[in-house]
Amino acid sequence: MPAPRQISHYINGRTETLPGGRYGDVYNPATGEISGKVILAGVTEVQDAIAAAQAAYPSWAATPPLKRARILFNFKHLLDQHADQLAEIITAEHGKVLSDAKGEVTRGIEVVEFACGAPHLLKGEYSENVGGGIDTYSIRQSLGVCAGITPFNFPMMVGMWMFPMAVACGNTFVWKPSERDPSASLLIADLFKKAGLPDGVLNVVHGDKEAVDVLLTDPRVQAVSFVGSTPIAHYIYSTAAAHGKRVQALAGAKNHMVVMPDADLDQAVDALMGAAYGSAGERCMAISVAVAVGDVGDRLMKKLKPRVETLKIGPGTDPQSEMGPLITREHLQKVLSYVDLGVKEGAQLLVDGRGYKSKHQGYESGFYMGGCLFDHVKPDMRIYKEEIFGPVLCVVRTETFDQAARLINDHEFGNGTAIFTRDGDAARTFVNQIRVGMVGVNVPIPVPIAYHTFGGWKNSAFGAHGVHGPEGVNFYTRLKTVTSRWPTGIREGAEFVMPTMK
Repeated sequence: MPAPRQISHYINGRTETLPGGRYGDVYNPATGEISGKVILAGVTEVQDAIAAAQAAYPSWAATPPLKRARILFNFKHLLDQHADQLAEIITAEHGKVLSDAKGEVTRGIEVVEFACGAPHLLKGEYSENVGGGIDTYSIRQSLGVCAGITPFNFPMMVGMWMFPMAVACGNTFVWKPSERDPSASLLIADLFKKAGLPDGVLNVVHGDKEAVDVLLTDPRVQAVSFVGSTPIAHYIYSTAAAHGKRVQALAGAKNHMVVMPDADLDQAVDALMGAAYGSAGERCMAISVAVAVGDVGDRLMKKLKPRVETLKIGPGTDPQSEMGPLITREHLQKVLSYVDLGVKEGAQLLVDGRGYKSKHQGYESGFYMGGCLFDHVKPDMRIYKEEIFGPVLCVVRTETFDQAARLINDHEFGNGTAIFTRDGDAARTFVNQIRVGMVGVNVPIPVPIAYHTFGGWKNSAFGAHGVHGPEGVNFYTRLKTVTSRWPTGIREGAEFVMPTMK
């Protein structure tokens, strides 16, 4: 077996190949083998990346938005050309099936397409003659050096939610992707340079908390974007904000899908299968709770249980696989421990995915488990309250729509939710009353398209802004308002009263 390849940083337009003091293992989750050794950045490497971004900032901020957009157009073209290669890298290090990885690449490219509209998005407003000879106008200006800290479950897409918008708005960027699947970020940075991006505008550093803490505290970093678990998001938000930075920190989730008695059950079951078990449940927008309302519960379980039992599990490179392995052995054990806990708490485990072993030759040691399905889960159970982040679906039964809505509104997380129904009145009431940031009506994973904004409520998000869409522009710029009057007609003499428009 060949020696694991070394994965390093991308700073100031080149890959840093100097050996590091600390390394992290990168696995192929399908086989369980170590495929790479990623150098974990220390304080010096992160400071070098920040310094490169700081040096590149003045000229990049002064670059006309139209020229920045043309570079983004070139970048988008190169991403299209390398989409299959990026998907293969994602599958190799994350484990998700290749079709899912291709979907991730596509959604990332869509944000670049939106960012190409920066010349229009950055327009300000102008009010003529607000007072005698006085005009007022607003302009959007960039912040400076921005940083993004992204999770393992979408090694390309979540980063693309951040830096294309930041760069389009005239900022420079330091990206700290997950050290568990780091390779896609290096190819992306290289493609952006080939598209014409100046050195230092986008930098990539790999690392753990040591690297993160530098980004949160260094005074040269003006803004921090984060996606990950709620405890870490709260830490990111509180630490960076305490150091005077603008912060958007998207956090954990427990997404409910309400199934009404009048729902198309075949459609609902298809939706649950993809939303609960796609990407092995390692999605912040995964449906992890199905709420069966009224008499639909038994009918739903009759259709759902055999589908979970026959879920096709295998390496992501196998076109027949519907679900691949989990990211690491440690995460697999964590998810399995939640299944053990659910049994202990008294939920009915109708489909038990523990002990699953791949039958594919050469993949026997991969990080696999089968899909798990719990019925009659109660709101006081930990498997209901906590984010499991694995292929475990909990079914809760309620008698009425109002009880189902109250269940969702009372939960600490408010990332995404959905309702499946043919009743327009129920759907409209659900949309208006539910306290969740993203809502689907007969759509199980309501991830907004790039020109709308992604973001949750309650303990699923910290900070005032969501990512991409209009909120992305607001986050990566600050508004400056100018009130001007030219000398003609100004009378002499100082005034010592509050200025008013005369």
